[in-house]
Amino acid sequence: MAFRQCPKRLWLEINKPELRDDSGSQTAFAAGHQVGEAAQAILDRQGDGINVDPHLIGWDASAEQTQVALRSGDRAVFEALLQIPGAMALADVMRPDPNFSELRWEMIEVKASTSVKDYHRDDVAIQTYIADESGVPLSKSMLAHIDTNFVYAGDGDYSGLLHLEDLTEEARARHEEVGTWIEEAQAIAAMATEPVVKTGKQCTNPFACAFCSYCGTGRAAEADPLAVLPHLHWKKREQFKLSGIERLEDVPADQLTEIQQRVQSVHLSGQPYCDRASATKLFSQDPLPAYFLDFETVSFAVPIWEGTRPYQAIPFQYSLHKLDADGELGHEKFLDLSGVDPRRAMAEKLIQDCGDSGAIYVFSASVEAGIIEKLEEQFLDLFFPLESIRQRIVDLLPIVKRCYYHPDQQGSWSLKAIIEPMTGMSYSNLEGVKVGPEAGAAFIECLDEEICSKRKELLYQQMLDYCELDTLATVRIWEFLKIES
Repeated sequence: MAFRQCPKRLWLEINKPELRDDSGSQTAFAAGHQVGEAAQAILDRQGDGINVDPHLIGWDASAEQTQVALRSGDRAVFEALLQIPGAMALADVMRPDPNFSELRWEMIEVKASTSVKDYHRDDVAIQTYIADESGVPLSKSMLAHIDTNFVYAGDGDYSGLLHLEDLTEEARARHEEVGTWIEEAQAIAAMATEPVVKTGKQCTNPFACAFCSYCGTGRAAEADPLAVLPHLHWKKREQFKLSGIERLEDVPADQLTEIQQRVQSVHLSGQPYCDRASATKLFSQDPLPAYFLDFETVSFAVPIWEGTRPYQAIPFQYSLHKLDADGELGHEKFLDLSGVDPRRAMAEKLIQDCGDSGAIYVFSASVEAGIIEKLEEQFLDLFFPLESIRQRIVDLLPIVKRCYYHPDQQGSWSLKAIIEPMTGMSYSNLEGVKVGPEAGAAFIECLDEEICSKRKELLYQQMLDYCELDTLATVRIWEFLKIES
């Protein structure tokens, strides 16, 4: 599968694995682990399956126990090690097919995604080829993925979480193709030096390669002068390329949108653009107090709270700064690590903290307003106070986008892109949690009953610091734009 994405990736996986950067994949790994554990309980009809994962018992032991288990055929086998000359595969689930009098196996590849992807089809084709070539009597090759229609009833029963897709016929029709992949992959693996492959779409498709930093994918993107133009359609980018336009100064301004023209002008002059007068007019005219709100959310591939769905965004934390009429800045927060569904307690405290009046500033209102709207739907007895809070929301993002741009933003108006040039603040000084997904991952880790208290306290403080910085940043942005030039 590494070869299918990029031959260079395969070579690096084998010869220079220390160059991998898996920092952005931890959340995906955690989701995959959750789904894998649930799948074993769901797909094991008898409940007595055997796990022969070579990462747990060693490769030799796995090979031996796989052969014994597949010959006996009396129970499901997890992580079965299938081998042929030149290739091997680990089958997530092998279970005896009860529809045949003689021993036949259903092979099931489990994915944490919500649909069948093209690279999943490749994966199943490879596993089916290896199983067939090794002599395993397969009846079916299936892919199991998350069914987002599943709603957890809170009773420990996850029947219905997975949807099974039968890919047997398709996988077997690709045997010749798979055989060629294996031959080509073996040739790459045998090379003394890494193959020369230019960075391109394969670096992020079907997912970001862990060797992107080594190969310089990021540096290549930064070297593209037109990359700073926001929302530049790829077709227009290709037109510029065909016309020989590679430098920002050569791009015809009349072929750009108003905001693209502004970005071009700022980068060519090196001077930031700031229209405070317009920003002030765009702000709500409501008097102080003013509030500044930010939520953090988490999603579980395998839902843990009653009434929730797979990958549902569930708010677990908020930070709220309040600027009083006398200019005094206060701060409220919510973060519950008890393991109980936090939404009811969060909604009640939010109502208490937000008071009855005053604009509530956020950075990207669709997120915060959407979260509150979901809380309204869930807790009908809190509908009206929550709706009142939602109606008071003022989005800072379009105001900033219309009235401010600095060359250091590099075409982005994310909060992290603008706070340093605009306010001098930075997320780089934070410890541990520095982005939203890291906050979600920290929250999930804190739910583990085996986590030590010191680690939990550390993560708790890191999550608080991160979310508080988000709302403090919106305060400083608001103050910056409110100051008349």
